[in-house]
Amino acid sequence: MKGLMVFKAGKRVLAAALLSATVLATTPSMAETIFGAMAKAYENNSTLNADRAGVRVTDEGVAVAKSGYRPVVSATADLTSTHRRFDGGLNGTSNVGTFGIQINQLLFDGFTVSNNIKSAKTQVLAQRENLRNNEQNLLFSAAQAYMDVYLNRQIVILRQKNLEFLDEQLRAAKARFDVGEGTRTDVAQAEASKASAIATLDAAKSDEKIAEANYIQIVGVAPGKLAAAAMASKSLPKSMNQAFSIATSNHPAILASQYAVDAAGYVVKANEGQLLPQVGLTGAIQRDEIFAGGVSSGTTDGTSASAGIQVTIPIYNGGRTSALVRQSKETLGQRRIEVDVARDSVRQAIAQAYSQMESAKAQIIAQRSVVAAAQLALNGVIEERKVGQRTTLDVLNAQADVLTGQVSLAQAERDSVVTSYAVLSAVGRLTASQIGLQVAEYRPEEHYDAVKDKWIGLRTPDGR
Repeated sequence: MKGLMVFKAGKRVLAAALLSATVLATTPSMAETIFGAMAKAYENNSTLNADRAGVRVTDEGVAVAKSGYRPVVSATADLTSTHRRFDGGLNGTSNVGTFGIQINQLLFDGFTVSNNIKSAKTQVLAQRENLRNNEQNLLFSAAQAYMDVYLNRQIVILRQKNLEFLDEQLRAAKARFDVGEGTRTDVAQAEASKASAIATLDAAKSDEKIAEANYIQIVGVAPGKLAAAAMASKSLPKSMNQAFSIATSNHPAILASQYAVDAAGYVVKANEGQLLPQVGLTGAIQRDEIFAGGVSSGTTDGTSASAGIQVTIPIYNGGRTSALVRQSKETLGQRRIEVDVARDSVRQAIAQAYSQMESAKAQIIAQRSVVAAAQLALNGVIEERKVGQRTTLDVLNAQADVLTGQVSLAQAERDSVVTSYAVLSAVGRLTASQIGLQVAEYRPEEHYDAVKDKWIGLRTPDGR
């Protein structure tokens, strides 16, 4: 299904402040929120603005289709200069001008124009749903980009704290070695752990810069201080079955495919209408006038007018119309299948996002226990080392367990936030109004109402 985004497995996450012993950063009062980031993306993202322009392009299709009902007026002008040579040496030149206006008005065309108008209107509705789907995809991408930056910044902090801890362990190992209480091996192990921590910290900083670049691309501005985010609770379905039920009647990708079926059906009828008689009214007025002349040619000034009804009955055009009818019927069949494809894709997206959300919530509980136990174990190992019952390697391993638990907790918290927005997107509820974004919501019907019945005018509604 075009444009449908689902949460990709393997992405890790974080929502709130880390509940660990080593990192708990307070949130500044003026920090950016996840809703602020989504609002900026909604207003500024160039891809979304291009999608909105695409809807405006589709709106004009209705005015184009309606033009088939309206009269066609054309003006003609012709100037003929004739030079004549007669026996006896006489010459003459006559300049005759012909001016006229012709009007053609369609009376009946086998309902082709009527069905074209219905098809164009339905395509507008389908394009609006596609825009709504793209808006939801963008808001999800903004939420994901926000949490990616937040997560990577927290991981950098964790790894910096870890490096400080390892640096202190290295100094302590050297001090114990200097007084004969430690060994060269203890010092080497501490040095190796510190070097590895430096490398992983550099990698974490690189990941942070990549996440910030992606944030800028989606939101449009560089991320400042970011506040912790909670799971999306507003409009979140209570169960997977409820999510399936909501999405079937609400997801824009499904609705767009259903409108596409209706539009294709009208195209079939429009093509079939070309096999019926065509009736039109014609009228013309013409003025012939001599501007100059030498020898008389018998031509005089005059005005003429005519009106009539023209009936055209198609008999055979090489099979073109029949082929168009068959082609449009095949297109209609394809659009009907695409409705099923859209439903299947939405269902798969819901199942994946909802399952991952439930898994992330369970992981948070588990990882909090892991972090608490690992921290307690680390404190015990440090005390045991002081009395010679543990080695420096034991302390380093215990610290590694604490760090691994903290990073896993951060990732699980991020997962819970991102997957909750993935569920909203999958059921079709991740819209600016439903999540309460403080933005001026884009209303495509305003442009449609401004152009659908226009008879004339080259300027767009915004003055271009």
